[in-house]
Amino acid sequence: MPQWLKDAVFYEIYPQSFYDTNGDGIGDIEGIIQKLDYVKGLGCNSIWLNPIYDSPFMDAGYDVRDYYKVAPRYGTNDDLVRLFEEAHKRDMHILLDLVPGHTSDQHPWFLEAKKAEKNKYSDRYIFTKSVWDAPPEYRMMCGICQRDGNYMVNYFSSQPALNYGFYKVDYPQWQMSFDSPEAKATAEAMKNVMRFWLDKGADGFRVDMADSLVKNDDEKIATAKIWRDIRKMLDSEYPDAAIVSEWCNPVRSINNSGFHMDFYLDHYGNGYSKLFRYEKDGENRAFFSRNGKGNIMDFLNEYIPNLEKTKDNGYICFMTNNHDMPRMTHYADRETVKLAFATLFTLPGVPFLYYGDEIGMNYQGCLTSKEGGYSRTGSRTPMQWDSSKNLGFSTADICYLPVDTGKDAPTVENQKDDENSIYKVVTDMLALRKANKDLGNQGTIDIVFARENSYPFVFKRGKFIISVNPSGEDATIPFDYEVKETLYALGKTEVKGGKLTAYAGSFVIYCI
Repeated sequence: MPQWLKDAVFYEIYPQSFYDTNGDGIGDIEGIIQKLDYVKGLGCNSIWLNPIYDSPFMDAGYDVRDYYKVAPRYGTNDDLVRLFEEAHKRDMHILLDLVPGHTSDQHPWFLEAKKAEKNKYSDRYIFTKSVWDAPPEYRMMCGICQRDGNYMVNYFSSQPALNYGFYKVDYPQWQMSFDSPEAKATAEAMKNVMRFWLDKGADGFRVDMADSLVKNDDEKIATAKIWRDIRKMLDSEYPDAAIVSEWCNPVRSINNSGFHMDFYLDHYGNGYSKLFRYEKDGENRAFFSRNGKGNIMDFLNEYIPNLEKTKDNGYICFMTNNHDMPRMTHYADRETVKLAFATLFTLPGVPFLYYGDEIGMNYQGCLTSKEGGYSRTGSRTPMQWDSSKNLGFSTADICYLPVDTGKDAPTVENQKDDENSIYKVVTDMLALRKANKDLGNQGTIDIVFARENSYPFVFKRGKFIISVNPSGEDATIPFDYEVKETLYALGKTEVKGGKLTAYAGSFVIYCI
């Protein structure tokens, strides 16, 4: 286990939208370098970069055309190496985004695989035996290449699925086993991509769709075997490199597959969703809502067993948001967002802060889809730095996406010195997390009070008791602890006569 993960706090950067230094309207690597001190000043000592590889950008860079080359709009390979070096000078770490399940349909491997003549890349992707063979249970592209066969895609039509084989072979005429030489060759090719960037100074990878490699693998047995083999390579050759999976199944990801970390993703109705982003019948039913209609047990009944099973092997990661879902400000008012972020930063695991969440950037839901973003586009708008042109993102007349034009558009400039801002809560909480080991990535969580359809939620981490009541109603519960001091508070919470009263819209950390 890389030791630096013990106190890692990540900041996710969508490079297109972070900071443009050359005036072309698109963020770049130089912009990230120039803002490293800002990121570290937030309390983040690590960065996850969304894909920076060469791409036709049909899916915002998740359609990779060349794994070994930085997209020219961001800079060069040398620029990325310089970013690694500048980050390391500041004791910071950088994770690149690895996209192992598919490539762009413009990738040289695929251009060769499409050819009628057999070649070394013919089996790098999944093709049926004949163009007339297109089983409906698979997502296929039909009749658009020289080769007599149809190819499988993972998501968009421009993303042909790489061949890691099938766990259950239903069509032996064209499906290969996961342990075939052809499937193993794909895994080896991906290892080489990882080695290339690790050798240049990357500190690891966030892995896109990590559970999607082997097909017909419902229990992810064969997929886990591939990742275990990759983890063995990392432990042997790059012991300080970290990998975090887009999986949202900690037991399969961490215990079975060897990932160091696993994201809690926003899958509708799961624990994360029920905390922050759950709507049902047109009504907000998330726990973090003023209407008080959330149920903390929907989260805890899922989270606590997963934490207990994986805590000795890796970290469950909570994120404020990411590039694939609406920002939390879309669901909750800013006071509730403060409570949500404060709570998130006191939970065990490695936290991830999405760029702009520290200032409460808004979700721009009215935008036309950009580079395959669709509904996600509104969470990918330019970072808002100050009151200058394009809110400080770029001097261009036309930007990658338009900035927030609202009168209340938050910026770093107008938020960083505001005592009542989300920025203040984020920086305060990350400083407290760093200063107090009991609130850090490692350690336990003990539930003090949590009831079905009730508030507050109270839990213990070492010598600290944390209480949060995001509802609009005061709540009083029995409380048997002696409070020595209040470490941090939002709103009002009171301990008196063996009871704790969590007033509406409150969060507190008590030292006991």
